Amino acid sequence: MVWHGIIHQYFPYMPLEDKQHIVTLNEGNTPLIRSLYLEKQLGGNLEVYLKHEGMNPTGSFKDRGMTMAISKAKEAGAKAVICASTGNTAAAAAAYASRAGMKSFVIIPEGNVALGKLAASLIYGAKVIQISGNFDDALCFVRDISESHPVSLVNSVNPYRIEGQKSGSFEICDALGKAPEFHALPVGNAGNISAYWKGYKAYHDAGKIEQTPMMLGFQAAGAAPIVHGHPIENPETVATAIKIGNPASWQMAEAARDDSGGMIDMVTDDEILAAYKLLASKDGVFCEPASAAGVAGVLKLEQQGFWKDKSGTLVCVLTGHGLKDPDNAIKQAGQPISVPAELDAVLEAMDL
Repeated sequence: MVWHGIIHQYFPYMPLEDKQHIVTLNEGNTPLIRSLYLEKQLGGNLEVYLKHEGMNPTGSFKDRGMTMAISKAKEAGAKAVICASTGNTAAAAAAYASRAGMKSFVIIPEGNVALGKLAASLIYGAKVIQISGNFDDALCFVRDISESHPVSLVNSVNPYRIEGQKSGSFEICDALGKAPEFHALPVGNAGNISAYWKGYKAYHDAGKIEQTPMMLGFQAAGAAPIVHGHPIENPETVATAIKIGNPASWQMAEAARDDSGGMIDMVTDDEILAAYKLLASKDGVFCEPASAAGVAGVLKLEQQGFWKDKSGTLVCVLTGHGLKDPDNAIKQAGQPISVPAELDAVLEAMDL
């Protein structure tokens, strides 16, 4: 069967009146990759899967929410959209706006957007404006602009973003034939943990699954407002996608944590980068640094003995593709070896 995107696939669960307004790039249907390496690391009592959202059309989970937000904007007759972004939302907004024939405006924090994300936003045709501030400043600006000008706001404060992103839960349950017992993921603006929990609840209410998972969210230690209980004025982390000091979906994320009996904790940049390299070198899965925060958290919990008496299925969401941030990949992996164009020199470099 040809896949036509998440709104077509899960239309009864989506708040759209008519399929003629759907704007899609056939997002969703991303792979659920089993991680035998992580299973061994966690003691062998769990089945562990990686939901690789970097395989979406613009390389991140944001496409799920954006297809819904742009479709609703089209339904309402919007001609232009706007968002604040650390990169992934910008790329998705620009791509889907282009697909819909709309203008897109993106406000980003200068110097804090990975190269792959900036390049995508520009080539899709967005008007990208850099500000000498952080993401939270940018979000304040776009909220003000959308309230006083004819542009539709497509950040995750737009409830339709959450509606689209909840489809990730549906796919996981459809693939496994049940909900996992545990679901781990990064937390930045906190829309994703909120959306996945909403999806699990919707499937449970519809009788599609018998139980819902424990939600395990992880912020970067330098950008962990939910963990600390107050906004972080100047968040700092190598994981730029979750470098957010005042999450828009804060309360919903706390509700997902509490309702599921889960937790929201934090991991250091060193732990994030270790998990980032581990996923690529052991599982052959390349994600951006922020995407590895959930796996870093899972490994942190293992050191604390959390998984010792646990069994069942664990799904870790990897939110974006590694090619979103090539600079960090090269920093972590090192440079290519340079040798003369001679066979002996090549063999010597190969250490054969």
